[in-house]
Amino acid sequence: MTDNFRGLDLIRDVTVALTVELGRSAMALKDVLELVEGSVVPLDRQVDELLDIYVNGKPIAKGEVVTEGGRFALRIVEMIGERRSGEDRRVEARDGTEFA
Repeated sequence: MTDNFRGLDLIRDVTVALTVELGRSAMALKDVLELVEGSVVPLDRQVDELLDIYVNGKPIAKGEVVTEGGRFALRIVEMIGERRSGEDRRVEARDGTEFA
């Protein structure tokens, strides 16, 4: 076993936060204060666009919502960094930072 694999074994059980971003919306505070049950907030993402997947705030993949056993689930469609050469590889994190 190489040193790299031994090092990874030490951290395999570390818990990380996986976040899926459905979309974003900018709203005036007065509009936020008017939200009630049943309010609909339009998001910036089209229905057929892949969702952004983050681990600890860093974009790692794109995916789509599926159902499994009556629950929402996520199908990974594309790992960030596995795009073909020549494609735009920039991805914007939630804080506006761009990653290549």
